[in-house]
Amino acid sequence: MSVTETGLPAATRAEYCVVACAEAWRGDGEVLASPMGTVPAIGARLAKLTFSPDLLLTDGEALLMADVPAVGQRPGAVEGWLPFRQHLALTATGRRHVMMGASQLDRYGNQNISCIGDWARPTRQLLGVRGAPVNTLNNPTSYWVPKHSARVFVERVDMVSGVGYDRAAAAGPAATRYHRIPEVVTNLGVFDFETPDRTMRLRSLHPGVTVEQVTAATGFALTVPDEVPFTREPTEAELRLIREVVDPKGLREREVPA
Repeated sequence: MSVTETGLPAATRAEYCVVACAEAWRGDGEVLASPMGTVPAIGARLAKLTFSPDLLLTDGEALLMADVPAVGQRPGAVEGWLPFRQHLALTATGRRHVMMGASQLDRYGNQNISCIGDWARPTRQLLGVRGAPVNTLNNPTSYWVPKHSARVFVERVDMVSGVGYDRAAAAGPAATRYHRIPEVVTNLGVFDFETPDRTMRLRSLHPGVTVEQVTAATGFALTVPDEVPFTREPTEAELRLIREVVDPKGLREREVPA
C-alpha cells in the first residue's frame, strides 16, 4: 500500500469519490445539502467541515444539525427543525442542492429511478418517480452512481423521472429557471454538461482509470476533451477528517470497493 509523505495510507478510490462529491457543494453558500447514498453523505459532511461551512445538513428526517456527526450517528446538537412543508419551500426556491442516485442516465442528464422497460408493462419496478421532477426543476441536482456501466448510462432512459437539459429547455423558462445539473460522480470519474449542446462531458478521471474504460462503460458518445485531468487528490487534512471524524467505520469502502 502506498503512503503519503507523512505516513498516512494513500487515498483509496472511495476517498477520491468522497472528495469529488464534496466538490459538488463548493461555493453553494447557505443552502440545504441533501445527499442520497453513503459516499455523498460523507462528501457533504466533508464539504461543511472544510470549504463550505455555511451548508445546512439534516439528520435525514426533520432536524437541522448544528454539528457534523459521523455517518450513521445522531447529531449531538440541533439548530433547527425542518418540517416537510419547509423542506418543500426550500426546494421550490432553489435553496437546496440534492445529490441523487440514478438507475439510468442519458446524455442530457435525464434520470430514471422508476422502472425498466415499457412503463405500461415494465420488466422491473424500481422506486417510482418520487420527488425527482420537483428536485430537478426547482433546485440544483447532482448524481452519484457507485457502479458506472452501460446499463446505467444509456442512450435513452426508459422513463424520465429527473429532468435533463433537453427536456427542461423544451418546457421553457419556467422549467429552466432553477434547473441545473452541476456534476455526476461515479466510481470511474466526474462528469458535467458544460458543452454547447448540454450533453455529458468527461471532466476528470479517478487515478487508475483510463478514458477507454469510461467510454466502454457508457452507452452513448461522451464528450471527451483532448486532455482529461485526474480527480483532485484529497489533502491529508481531508483524509484524516474522512477516516477519523466522518466515516471512522469505513462505510465508504463498502460502497466503492478498493
